[in-house]
Amino acid sequence: MDKERLGQRIREERKRHRYTLEALATKARIGSVYLSEIERGLKAPSLGVLVEIVNAFEDVSMDYLLRDFSESGKGYALNEVTEKMVDLTPSQIRMISDVVEAMISNFEIQKAERAKELEEW
Repeated sequence: MDKERLGQRIREERKRHRYTLEALATKARIGSVYLSEIERGLKAPSLGVLVEIVNAFEDVSMDYLLRDFSESGKGYALNEVTEKMVDLTPSQIRMISDVVEAMISNFEIQKAERAKELEEW
């Protein structure tokens, strides 16, 4: 788990909900110093603490907070993208598909270049 990305996502949600650090810590029944350390990526919350944070937000799912760290999170991201495309025309969807294919191709090229650099090094 990437502590920094998780902490950043928690901070973004706290700010979106307009909670102070102290207010969220109180709702989540944890110390504000500990929450600050979590948000800054210095500490990883236990599962129990993460559940308390999710419950404090009320409208944020655990899946959302962890979506980049687990297989179910990938499904969430795919669903999120699919939902955004519901009202698009077939040609617009095809354009998006073409962009995604180009990005994936670029990622593969970058990966191959990095592997080659490591091999040469």
